[in-house]
Amino acid sequence: DLGLGRAPGADSRIGQALRKDLMRAAENFPQDVVELQARLAGYPPLPIAATPGTGVDVEMWLLGSSLFGARLAAHLGLPYAFASHFAPAQLDAALAVYRNNFEPSDVLQKPHVMAAMTVVAADSDEEAVLLASSLDQSFVDFRSGRTGKLRPPVPGFRESLPADARAMLEHMREASAVGSPDTVRKEVMNFVERTNADEIIVAGSVWDPEARKRSLVLTMEALQ
Repeated sequence: DLGLGRAPGADSRIGQALRKDLMRAAENFPQDVVELQARLAGYPPLPIAATPGTGVDVEMWLLGSSLFGARLAAHLGLPYAFASHFAPAQLDAALAVYRNNFEPSDVLQKPHVMAAMTVVAADSDEEAVLLASSLDQSFVDFRSGRTGKLRPPVPGFRESLPADARAMLEHMREASAVGSPDTVRKEVMNFVERTNADEIIVAGSVWDPEARKRSLVLTMEALQ
């Protein structure tokens, strides 16, 4: 499948460094999606062929973290994936807009939703919370305008923060499952029941590569 998002993936300074017109790219996104559909379908004939893409039957998704993507996906009759792992506040509203305004298309007859969750699994709840502190540090850094690599876990990191930072992390955890396999299964199932999502995509930044792989394995086993 192919995911298409309007967000440029960079702020204005990075965009300028890459010689990329972020504003125009965002404004042209709806037309770009329609054009890409035509290029991949090979119909109607276009002056430039998308080799080897022409005629490829690839499932196309619209990605979003706001109501704009939800409206566009509904209008085009495409499946919609929402970035609730970092933008949980807009999740419910975006899904409602998408489902209530969905227009059936040749590729999709009814709404189809994928929602993203942050998932960190370990042998115990305590270990998973510790592993997730690396991601907590990243969220705090991002909100403070700092960037950098993922950092090692810090015991008691959340408890060391001021109240506003702790509240921000609690808000980010609205679309997350952190804990033992039993805890992860319960929290994922609760999320699916609340959102009625057709699919879940998992994100989980863990500092140690082996712990990250184990987190994914435990998550898979918990949900089978």
